[in-house]
Amino acid sequence: MTARSSGTPRTAPAPRTPRVRQARAVRLGPRSVAALVLVGAVGLAAFCWPFLAPPTSTIAAHAQDAPWLFAALLVLLVAVVTATISESGLGPKAVAMLGVLAATGAALRPIGAGTAGIEPMFFLMVLSGRVLGPGFGFVLGSVTMFASALLTGGVGPWMPFQMLAMGWFTMGAGLLPGPDRLRGRGELLMLAVYGFLAAFAYGTIMNLAGWPFMSALASNVAFDPDAGVPANLARFVAYCLATSLGWDLGRALVTVLLTALLGPAVLKALRRATRRAAFETPVTFDAPAP
Repeated sequence: MTARSSGTPRTAPAPRTPRVRQARAVRLGPRSVAALVLVGAVGLAAFCWPFLAPPTSTIAAHAQDAPWLFAALLVLLVAVVTATISESGLGPKAVAMLGVLAATGAALRPIGAGTAGIEPMFFLMVLSGRVLGPGFGFVLGSVTMFASALLTGGVGPWMPFQMLAMGWFTMGAGLLPGPDRLRGRGELLMLAVYGFLAAFAYGTIMNLAGWPFMSALASNVAFDPDAGVPANLARFVAYCLATSLGWDLGRALVTVLLTALLGPAVLKALRRATRRAAFETPVTFDAPAP
């Protein structure tokens, strides 16, 4: 006679849902990564030269001309890195997505023109970079800022700095962890925190771009090419607190608010569009029927 087991019958574990890898509009290759690193290094030098060049250097002697020279250099470098990324895999479907998002961002930017901190385009850049990846994010941020400058008449020596800074801003969202598995409130919280901090970082580095244009004789917070690094750093902090703290705080809060309110719907729409676009599937054309 066979003995029966008195234990509780075990149920088979539920099948695990396979993790779907999030598609990327652009897969960065070695050349693209190298171009991004080069532009990043030159960009940091262009932004931070007031703290890198000693008072006796040639750059410090031409403090009013240096921003113009760096602006011209950044235009060429951003164009080179955009072309390199495009060559590495920015197909026609990704170009179409780029055009739609860049046009939307450029149209959103004038909404807050003249109103402290109301800049809704920043939240769109964060969510787009998150879904579409760092390579696409850099191109999107740069192209959006270029298009918005043409739309609003904001073309000047600051425009290349804005393009590079927005490219970094959007690319950073694409480099955040967990693109394939983090969803829901955790993802929204991470994006909101990133948007808040990055909004302040964007404002700070853009202050670096415009700060050297001020004459040291006009204000005690202006860049002084004859002063040392500690004195100029104190001047720069005072300049940020006096001129842009309220604007940067408004930008950060608006980004967090829009991310919390509209983030789930926008992320869902972007991911649906990304799946349907199938960026990683090559485009083929069938021969016409006879």
